[in-house]
Amino acid sequence: MREFQAGRERSRAHGFDAFVAGAAGRLLHTATLLTAEPADGPGANPRARRLLTASLARTFADWERLRGEDPYNRTRQDLAARFAREAWRHHRPRGGLLDRLTPQERLVLVLRLYEGVPEEQTAALLGLGRDRVRAVCNRSVATMCGTRNPAPRRGADRLPGAAP
Repeated sequence: MREFQAGRERSRAHGFDAFVAGAAGRLLHTATLLTAEPADGPGANPRARRLLTASLARTFADWERLRGEDPYNRTRQDLAARFAREAWRHHRPRGGLLDRLTPQERLVLVLRLYEGVPEEQTAALLGLGRDRVRAVCNRSVATMCGTRNPAPRRGADRLPGAAP
């Protein structure tokens, strides 16, 4: 019986290791965009790494129960939800690519444009209406293209579940 359980654990760990080997780089880049941290240099993006580690730990804990569900999608959803809950920590610019955007603008822009999540799924994931997601995405693109004032508004666009 112990040999059977040990074999299952090895198989589980092997499957998860293969998933992480293929997906961790892209997921880390997604987390780095969300936290607006610089991606290069020693000790770069520590908040993004913590977010991703927590999301991967959740995916590993649920690995047996995924039953055909896409582990990348599950991890991305958890990453977005964790970022939304902790968004108040990621409001100050840190020198990253998207540091001109508010946390909500970063989250919508990354999900919609970088990750390619459809508008309806983004709206459902964030608890927003489709029109709101579209408006936030358009405003984010305008800011990044320089057609809008780049200074983020304090207290604007709080994420659902985010601390004030």
